[in-house]
Amino acid sequence: MILPPKVIHPPGEPAFTPKKSETSALIADTFNGKIHIEWDPQAQVTTLGQLAFFIQYLKTGHRLMPWVEECPFRHTSPNAPKKITVLGSLVLSILGRYTRYAHITRIQEDCVNAPLLGMTKVVGEEGARNGLKAR
Repeated sequence: MILPPKVIHPPGEPAFTPKKSETSALIADTFNGKIHIEWDPQAQVTTLGQLAFFIQYLKTGHRLMPWVEECPFRHTSPNAPKKITVLGSLVLSILGRYTRYAHITRIQEDCVNAPLLGMTKVVGEEGARNGLKAR
């Protein structure tokens, strides 16, 4: 009886070729309207890459706006940011896994996720701190 040769090093995994259906755009309904999301397999992964889907969850589940409306702080200055801007900046900071007010500066130039939450900008660390002090 002749045994087959023993394979010492098996061949590697076959190259992954995405199908057409896997690369089609997804739709997320955000506070800024519906957006189309397409994946780029060559792009780097970011911590906030899946945030559009979480924002859709917040909108369709009616989770964000009741929280913003019930928040007790009030601003008296006409130059003060809106409640959604302060609270949304804190939400983005928390979802980015930042733990201090100073880390909000890292997302202050975010021009993608802020409008998805219905914000015009991300406040800085001082704006967030003052926003939470205002009552």
